[in-house]
Amino acid sequence: MVDAFQQWWDGVELWMAQLAFPFQFALLMGVLLPLCLGAARLIDRVVDNASTRFNPVPKVPPAQPGETDAGSGS
Repeated sequence: MVDAFQQWWDGVELWMAQLAFPFQFALLMGVLLPLCLGAARLIDRVVDNASTRFNPVPKVPPAQPGETDAGSGS
């Protein structure tokens, strides 16, 4: 299984190395850009969930109509 994958990867690498640079760049950006964006979104969600779990935001009850802010100073 590993040998087959290694041979396939060597063929892809050889094919890509023989392309002209603009085609190499376009192919690389077409593959790596979505992968990197997906990884960044995944990391962002994991960090958000971890920070919420370990440092929850206190829930503040909504202000009642007619109440003023205690810190307004007037």
